[in-house]
Amino acid sequence: MALSDADVQKQIKQMMAFIEQEANEKAEEVEAKAEEEFNIEKGRLLQTQRLKIIDHFEKKEKQIDMQKKIQVSNLMNHARLKVLKAREDLIQDLLADAKKRLVTDARDPARYRSLIEGLLMQGLFQLLEPQVVIRCRQQDVTLVKEAMEKGKAEYKACVKRDIHIRIDENDCLPPDVAGGLEMYSGDGRIKVENTLEKRLELIAEQLLPDVRVMLFKVNPNRRFFD
Repeated sequence: MALSDADVQKQIKQMMAFIEQEANEKAEEVEAKAEEEFNIEKGRLLQTQRLKIIDHFEKKEKQIDMQKKIQVSNLMNHARLKVLKAREDLIQDLLADAKKRLVTDARDPARYRSLIEGLLMQGLFQLLEPQVVIRCRQQDVTLVKEAMEKGKAEYKACVKRDIHIRIDENDCLPPDVAGGLEMYSGDGRIKVENTLEKRLELIAEQLLPDVRVMLFKVNPNRRFFD
């Protein structure tokens, strides 16, 4: 039986309504899925950026911590150097004071004569040479000549042989030297420095470790003492 135009129009409307409903449902499904994927991607991006920001600030914090450590280390080193400099200045002041006392002692004729005789004999026995040349200050030439005569006799008595000693009056020690002698073998190859400054230097090298301990106590961080 043939459908009327009204029935045809009704069925067409029903089909269009069904298609429209399916399209709307499909669109809602696509929109929901898109929103879900968007939220997932948004969450992933937020997490990635959050981790990047955390990593960035962790690196910054480490850099700041490292800079602090470097700054503290530099300040400690600077302070340590100032302490060492102050200690060294004190030691040098002590040595300078000791040198002044040497100059004072050298002005005492009796003490200085005894000192010259001792330094002369010590140099002779260090050299053990048949010929010896002496350098001294110009003002000490007479005193050294007197000590030479006594020294030659003592040396011969001990070593059982003669020794020839002369003073190089053309090349005297500078007048600013505190005193003492420089002694050479006859060929000039061996030298013994027995000036007061040199003796002070040698004594200082031997005693400075003990002096430092007396002044500044034992350094707990020091491992070697030789």
